[in-house]
Amino acid sequence: MIEKKRHSGIPLQVIVSSAIIISMLILAAGLTGVSYYLNRNTLIAEVEKKAVQVTNNLNHQIQQVTQSVDATVKLLEFDTITSMQTLETRKQRLPALARIMRLNHVLSAVYVGYNDGDFVLLRSLKNDHSKEVLSAPNNAEFMLQSIERDAAGNVIRTWWEFFDTDLNSISVSQPSSYLFDPRKRPWYRQANTQSSVALTAPYVFFSTLEIGTTFAIQNKTTGAVVGVDASIQDLSSFMKDLLPNEHTAMALVDQDGLVIGSPSDVSLIRYNIDTPRLITVDELGVPALDQLITQYAPSNSLAKMDVNGSNWYGFFQSVINESDQNWQVLYSVPEKQLLEDVNEHLIHQLTLSGIIIGILVLFGWLIGRSISRPLLLLSEEVGALASFDFNRKISVASSVKEVNLLSSLTDHMALAIKNFQSITQELSRDPDLEKMLEQVSKHLVAITSSEAGAVYLCSDKAGVMTLATTTNMDAPKTVLCGTHDWSNMKTSLHKVLDDAEKRVFLAPLVDRDNSMLGALALRLPKESMAADNAFQRFMEEVSGAAATAISTRKQFESQQTLMEAIIRLLADAIDAKSPYTSGHCERVPVLAEKLVEAAIDSNDPEYANFSMTDTQKREFRIAAWLHDCGKITSPEHIVDKATKLETIHNRIHEIRTRFEILWRDAEIAYLSGLLEGREALSLEKAKIRTQRKLQDDFAFIARSNIGSELMAEEDIERIAAIGSQTWRRHFSSHIGLSREEMAQLPSTPDILPATEYLISDKSEHIIPWGIRRPAVEKDNPQNVWGFDMSIPKQALNKGELYSLSVKRGTLTNEERFAINDHIVQTIKMLSALPFPEDLKNVPNIAGNHHEKMDGTGYPRKLTKAQMSIPERIMAIADVFEALTAADRPYKTAKTLSESMRILAFMVKDNHLDKNLFKLFVTSKAYLAYAEKYLKPEQIDTVSQTQLFNWAGIEVDVVHPS
Repeated sequence: MIEKKRHSGIPLQVIVSSAIIISMLILAAGLTGVSYYLNRNTLIAEVEKKAVQVTNNLNHQIQQVTQSVDATVKLLEFDTITSMQTLETRKQRLPALARIMRLNHVLSAVYVGYNDGDFVLLRSLKNDHSKEVLSAPNNAEFMLQSIERDAAGNVIRTWWEFFDTDLNSISVSQPSSYLFDPRKRPWYRQANTQSSVALTAPYVFFSTLEIGTTFAIQNKTTGAVVGVDASIQDLSSFMKDLLPNEHTAMALVDQDGLVIGSPSDVSLIRYNIDTPRLITVDELGVPALDQLITQYAPSNSLAKMDVNGSNWYGFFQSVINESDQNWQVLYSVPEKQLLEDVNEHLIHQLTLSGIIIGILVLFGWLIGRSISRPLLLLSEEVGALASFDFNRKISVASSVKEVNLLSSLTDHMALAIKNFQSITQELSRDPDLEKMLEQVSKHLVAITSSEAGAVYLCSDKAGVMTLATTTNMDAPKTVLCGTHDWSNMKTSLHKVLDDAEKRVFLAPLVDRDNSMLGALALRLPKESMAADNAFQRFMEEVSGAAATAISTRKQFESQQTLMEAIIRLLADAIDAKSPYTSGHCERVPVLAEKLVEAAIDSNDPEYANFSMTDTQKREFRIAAWLHDCGKITSPEHIVDKATKLETIHNRIHEIRTRFEILWRDAEIAYLSGLLEGREALSLEKAKIRTQRKLQDDFAFIARSNIGSELMAEEDIERIAAIGSQTWRRHFSSHIGLSREEMAQLPSTPDILPATEYLISDKSEHIIPWGIRRPAVEKDNPQNVWGFDMSIPKQALNKGELYSLSVKRGTLTNEERFAINDHIVQTIKMLSALPFPEDLKNVPNIAGNHHEKMDGTGYPRKLTKAQMSIPERIMAIADVFEALTAADRPYKTAKTLSESMRILAFMVKDNHLDKNLFKLFVTSKAYLAYAEKYLKPEQIDTVSQTQLFNWAGIEVDVVHPS
């Protein structure tokens, strides 16, 4: 049976010969394919070269236009017109401005916007369309537009004046509807925030129907902003001259994908009713260009695309990228026309390859027979390697030189694998880079019988290498090599390692991206195998594996650094979002980490088993930075709410009220005329009494709106009494409203005149939840996070009486729920992130800092037993930072003793952890934080004994602070 199996199968000679024949076939096919692809790639490279050339030429043309206009704007920045205060003086500069526009035909208008709201513009009337739009006389060549404002910002004079070629005035008008404010325009705002020339996105000039852009710059001395409108209409004609053939498609687009230049005859302008606009790429009618801009990013190489079943090559590159403007060239060529000659050449090559393959097949069969026997013996030796026996000596003699070489190389391979196994274990085992390199160096010295070894790593400083580890080698700590180029590094290392006998073998440490990481050095014995190919290959493998391990560890460290930087960036954004939470996300982690360290170092029985690894500390630090990440979703108008009646609403109501006042003024004037015969004194007294009462009532309402004091029941009753006064409304409250506001109004008709209460709660003040009802109730099946919160009946109640009757602060129950929702969003956001195993507790640590020890907190109503120590630490840190923060505009910062007193009472009420508060006090963590982050006037004496009494903590010995 065994013998039968031994003789079964295909003979090795047949296998080897067949392998040679197949290899020849593959080689022939490969050569043919390579030849095809080389020719194909040559043509593609030529197309790519042409595309780059066209792009560069177009870029050069654009630069000529933009640089000329840029220089003009910079020159005008220091023109005296920027400091002139009146139209009369500004008109003195018209000849200079007109000359500039005549010298540069691309300029359409030159203008100056002043920081007081004044504006002056000189426009060139280039065509009949511009004259028709501006109602200009036929012989007008220039138009002057001016706006002047007083100190209060009110327009005091508008001025339109037309001039002929010689700047002789033709006509003047003062349109009252011309209320243009330059300070609100994008070009003014861009220039106001930039130190250089600002460039706007291209658009269609309304007066000339030319495509152009605006250049603007601010005079830092006067604050005035100079702007010019420059046409880029001629770019399309220039692009038409650049096209290599009729099959090539090209377009110039801006960062919004709007076409600003094209060699095609398609009009680049469309109209939205009467307003001209630029077309998009898909409106150009070239699917290849549309697919190129929608599916590919700008690149310096061609991209292959499938466009409606046809292959195209596309080129997508930026030609201008400055001042937030990114103009890009789209260039595409159909593959069919590109590769016609290559396909014909391929057919000829395949015919010739078939003849050659027939000859090589016969030759391969003969060669296979001569090498099959030695290979059979060699296969048995290799079989031992397949069984992981790397100690077996491999030696097979053959008349074929290559077979003998293969036998020798296989033996070297077995030895290399054996040695490499030990090194691989070290590379993958130790996460510490320094320890890993130390072990690798020791193993290499032992494996190669070297005298010594060392590893150098490239420093962040250019041209500097630092010693990472050494084995029996007296090597300097740093080596200067000029640049991190291997030839310089190699020369420098040979010099400093005293390699006069040339016995130091150096191998570069290069990562996957071919970046130089360092060098591996071995001082070999006098008779070494440094010149042996196998040894060099082995060293290359070792250095490559070591470089990969180094790169992986550095990348892991950099990714961790990047992750924490992004987290801090999010926290900083939340702090910057509102001055009412300024600095909170930054300071809470500092305080929380101080308390964690105190708990770790504490000898109290409560913390005997509490410790944290470096990984757990990092997890806690990340959670602390993310503890309020949900605030990024909190409505700013609620977070920043400073008064009870403050909200976002339609100001048409105030305008209507003013009309009501005017209505009543008219009635009063009428009635006063009728009553002229009555006693004036009694009427005057009654009027004064009424006005004084109104003044007193309004002052009370205004004070109540601030919300700085606790509202008593009698105060609420007085608000209701004041609000019960009525007035007559003669203007409809159903007009001038948004669709959403109209939906809130009752369906009954608005009958005028109507009686209104002075202050009231109306149905339109109620905003229902609708489909936006959050899943935070305990019995909600969509609540998968374990929230346990009560929800107000409606999403928002903006009722005036309801809002003014808030007893404490400015927030209603609905608004307070919206604020508290930030912690719900924190948990949702963090739970959705795929945190690794070492960060799995981040959502709980970050999201449970509003829970209370007695289970009355939110959003889950967790008790102390359900919360870990880090979670309870976060609760104390969050409260203490909020109490002591000195950068909140809505409150005065509390002193250290006041803040600690409030914490103590929260401990007494079982809202904060008693043991952690005790540790917080005794470890002086609060004081260390206060000395760094509190103002000197906030830091006062804190009595530890008094704090413990307030908190209900019994201790044997206390030490006063």
